[in-house]
Amino acid sequence: MRKFKRFFLIVADSAGIGYEPDAYKWDDEGANTWVHIAEKMGGLSCPNLEKMGIGELASIKGIKPTKDHPTSFVMRANESSNGKDTMTGHWEMMGILTTKPFITFTETGFPKELIDELEKRTGHKVIGNYSSSGTEILKVLGEEQKRDNSLIVYTSADSVLQIAAHEETTGLEELYRCCHIARDLCMKPEWLVGRIIARPYVGENKDTFKRTPNRHDYTVSPTGITALDILKANGYTVSAVGKINDIFNGVGITKTISTKSNMDGMDKTIDYVKNDDFEGLCFVNLVEFDSEYGHRRNPLGYGKALEEFDARIGEMIRYMKDDDVLIITADHGNDPTWHGTDHTREKVPVIIYSPSFKNGRYLEERNSFADLGATILSNFGLNKDKTMIGEEIKEVLE
Repeated sequence: MRKFKRFFLIVADSAGIGYEPDAYKWDDEGANTWVHIAEKMGGLSCPNLEKMGIGELASIKGIKPTKDHPTSFVMRANESSNGKDTMTGHWEMMGILTTKPFITFTETGFPKELIDELEKRTGHKVIGNYSSSGTEILKVLGEEQKRDNSLIVYTSADSVLQIAAHEETTGLEELYRCCHIARDLCMKPEWLVGRIIARPYVGENKDTFKRTPNRHDYTVSPTGITALDILKANGYTVSAVGKINDIFNGVGITKTISTKSNMDGMDKTIDYVKNDDFEGLCFVNLVEFDSEYGHRRNPLGYGKALEEFDARIGEMIRYMKDDDVLIITADHGNDPTWHGTDHTREKVPVIIYSPSFKNGRYLEERNSFADLGATILSNFGLNKDKTMIGEEIKEVLE
């Protein structure tokens, strides 16, 4: 039966480590999130990840390529799915192959027919309808929205339709109702975006507007059975920390823990390591690498966030038990030195650590992110569904 009791899978959202062989399809040849951030920083200081062997995966300025890391296996993984978005990457980790990428409206905004129908069904005028940073669009349109009780609709480089409205003028329940309508409309194949996001804000004017923690995501459910479903069906805990619950639309999840930031996510994960004697998987997403630094093309902020994350990993592993496993990975790239503001088609780092490992080392590249979910299932003596992809990483379970 099982070899390990608890798995902690932490996704450093967008922290890719080198363009994939097919990156030319996305004009991403040359992208490398980790390497280019380190260059801009003049060198990264990540002593804990360095000890675990991340320096073997790429030439990262400031990080030594140590081969002596017996308690950790390191490798890169390629994405098999057709895309470079958050949902596609996370779903693949749990066994789903996505062949048709989600639609984006980054360059054009949403079609007039969609906006007209949204206005008709919600009873609110729509303003905006272009790609923007969520904080910037509030400075431009927030006062108008608050005055007229309209809806600010905008998108990004992701497959997403976001609706911003003032918590007091419009009200949370009304904003959520409008997002439900948008989700229904955007189930049509020609408008199928991965997520509808409610973006409430407060404040009196453009100088004081601030988004609140009452964000809510309305996603589509995974297109097939995942490793989460199988774990849950067999009585194992599947805890979702951060936006994992939203990414999987609650499917296969047994417990949800909301977070406000990367550091809040690490606080709650470390508390979970220390105090919860569960059996199964704790699945964590740290979104600020992507949302705050990658999309905003801020390599120095990204680099500092990686160093802060490294320090928290050092704290976390002090509390891990011999039958615990920590997996650190990413879901795509978002090289902040690259052109545009989109994700980048990159391989992801995979670091697998346990205090009980004795023969940790560098392993060859994996063909799919799905090998992570397959390995977790194999640990508990469970088989993946015939529709799922992924092969167990045998060395981890030897």
